[in-house]
Amino acid sequence: MRTQLVAVGERRRKNHDRVKDIWCSKKPYISGRIVHRLGVPAHLQASWHIRGLRLTILTMPRIEDANGLPLTTYRATFLPTRLDSNAPNAIAQGPYSISFESSSTITAVDFEACFDLIASSSANAYATSSIGWSPVNKRKEMKLPDLRYLLLKDATKQIHGFLSSMLTYEDGREVVYCYELHLSPAVQRQGLGKHLMSLMETIGMNAEVEKSMLTVFVENDTALKFYGGLGYSKDDYSPEPRKMRNGTVKMPTYVILSKSLQEWGTDEEELEDG
Repeated sequence: MRTQLVAVGERRRKNHDRVKDIWCSKKPYISGRIVHRLGVPAHLQASWHIRGLRLTILTMPRIEDANGLPLTTYRATFLPTRLDSNAPNAIAQGPYSISFESSSTITAVDFEACFDLIASSSANAYATSSIGWSPVNKRKEMKLPDLRYLLLKDATKQIHGFLSSMLTYEDGREVVYCYELHLSPAVQRQGLGKHLMSLMETIGMNAEVEKSMLTVFVENDTALKFYGGLGYSKDDYSPEPRKMRNGTVKMPTYVILSKSLQEWGTDEEELEDG
């Protein structure tokens, strides 16, 4: 007899383990439960029988587990084999290439080149915002252990842009957070920023986080338009205007944007074993 496999929704534990339950039974579905199709490696499965039914619990790697992976394993797990797949012509046919590093493997030269891009394009915006500009603090942030870098280089290995991101938690939710995205003026408007964002979102989707997030200064109309074109919108976690005791309203100097990375089905689906 062919066994029906039904994947029953998703639930979360307080320790942020992501758990999916698969019930194997003769029933074609479990009424009232949302189910999802799963392609599950055997090493993630643990099974036993409960009242004649086999219960398989799949515990996916937590954010901490993912960030603890060696860089080569992290890349193989969450990124495409070729970072130039579906890339714009500036990469596919041009002089630019993308490399992947962590905050501990990025060279000192590349690190300073990334910092210089931030300073030249955003130092003034930081200084006039509620965040403030501190080169020392920014360098410390760039060295956060779980930060990962996508570096855009030319044929001479000179940095022309980069994206830094982290798999993390935001307001208790699992996300991939874009810390920085900067391109030198010479390589802007060639689809390179969009491609770097696509790679970061691929990390998030393969890690099965809920959404991608980033912070933008409200005065940066160009960036707001760019991210809006990629499907980002204001997140519920973004700061709102605050009314002060004297009656004045203090407007936030930045906005937090997000984009859902998971398309959970709403219909019950079946998986068949055998």
